[in-house]
Amino acid sequence: MTKDALNPPLLTAGHLEEPLLRFCGGLDVDPRAGLTTFGPFSLSQPRKHPRSARVALVGTPETCAAAQTWMQECARGVDGEGEHPNFPGFTRDAGFFVDLIFDDTWNAELTRRERETVLGQRGDRARFEGCLALLDEKLAWLSRQDRPPEYVVMALPDELVERCGTADYKDEDGREIHRDLRRALKVSAMKYSLPTQLLRERTIRGGKGVDHRAKCAWNFFTAMYFKLGAIPWAPVGLDSDTCFVGISFFRPLGSKNRMQASIAQAFNGRGDALVLRGEEFPWAPTQKEKSPHLDADMARRLIEHVMKRYVEETQEQPPSRVVIHKTSRFTPDEVRGFSDGLTGVRRYDFLAVRPRSDVRLLRTGKYPVLRGTHFKVGRIEYLYTTGYLSALGEFPHGHVPAPLQIADHHGGDTPTLQLLREVLALTKMNWNSSEFGGLKPVTLAFAELVGEILREVPSSQEPLRNFKFYV
Repeated sequence: MTKDALNPPLLTAGHLEEPLLRFCGGLDVDPRAGLTTFGPFSLSQPRKHPRSARVALVGTPETCAAAQTWMQECARGVDGEGEHPNFPGFTRDAGFFVDLIFDDTWNAELTRRERETVLGQRGDRARFEGCLALLDEKLAWLSRQDRPPEYVVMALPDELVERCGTADYKDEDGREIHRDLRRALKVSAMKYSLPTQLLRERTIRGGKGVDHRAKCAWNFFTAMYFKLGAIPWAPVGLDSDTCFVGISFFRPLGSKNRMQASIAQAFNGRGDALVLRGEEFPWAPTQKEKSPHLDADMARRLIEHVMKRYVEETQEQPPSRVVIHKTSRFTPDEVRGFSDGLTGVRRYDFLAVRPRSDVRLLRTGKYPVLRGTHFKVGRIEYLYTTGYLSALGEFPHGHVPAPLQIADHHGGDTPTLQLLREVLALTKMNWNSSEFGGLKPVTLAFAELVGEILREVPSSQEPLRNFKFYV
């Protein structure tokens, strides 16, 4: 045994400052504090900020009325309590500075007979497909209005959600199929370019097992603002000429043994987001490598597709730098393929970023490791994106935090601290929530979420590019 084999790996550690976010009138590290004090980022962009929102409701007369009342009450502001800050409102003159507009002519009612017909179907598949067809019919009707709504709230009765929310069955070819109503609804709404949000009866009622109303309002209206085409906050410190790409993998609906599809999502420092669907490729779960990988040609075509869409959407030249995140290590074929597809890009970094539960860093005292703590064991970097939030003076997670592992890095000579700062900043870019920060960078979190929706998109249907239709 050599002397080196007896020596433990060198451990070094440090801490990154909490990334700032940009709002209309200033900077803050906390999305909720920044929105309350300064207003949403797009308020400074008259062409992007919506002054009003036409809201439609789909549900029974009772659930539609209750949902509208809940939204109108929350829009006037909600008092917080303890760790839940006050919600400042969603009106023309306060909070997000958007006026909610309701009109009974936009409401698509689910009649008693329609509900009884759906619930009377025998078998999960029949109920699921009947419910989806009924809701699709309502969305189609809304899209045909002379002045269609800009936002659709699905105020579905609990019984419909509970009995039709999921379905597991075998199709005509004997393949095992799992369906999810929320995901399928997103795909239906895409056909009509309608952003949607499911609002459960239990959320409206509140009480045991439901988050505080202030927290519900924060998350509901932050997501609404984003789905209306605006940006609640923008990152500080991310280069606007860098394109961040998250790659995830998902199985097409009904596929088990052969086909795997890849998806990618592109972001830049301005917060723009694109949804892309890669081509299908064979990947059997019995293969030696559990994580799916692309061959060189597929990797090249995928990143070329990303760059083409990036240029189309931004109407600019290709970015000067591209950063690719995925959860599995990069194979030599993937490195070669991605590199070949980025011939017009000066710099690139490929990072394997994944949560790890088998490595912990402990600190003395009462509280767990601070969010932003990073450490290196040998050649492997780790970053805590959850943990004690010194900016808020609290630890909101209720469990022992686990770090992200930077398991792999290929590409340029970007300093490690810059790569870690970018990952930490991207954990704050989830506009589907007002939370302080997430576990994963938004590149990966969104790519995985989008993959769940894309499973429901038929190969014959081109998925919409804008992320607002997927959340």
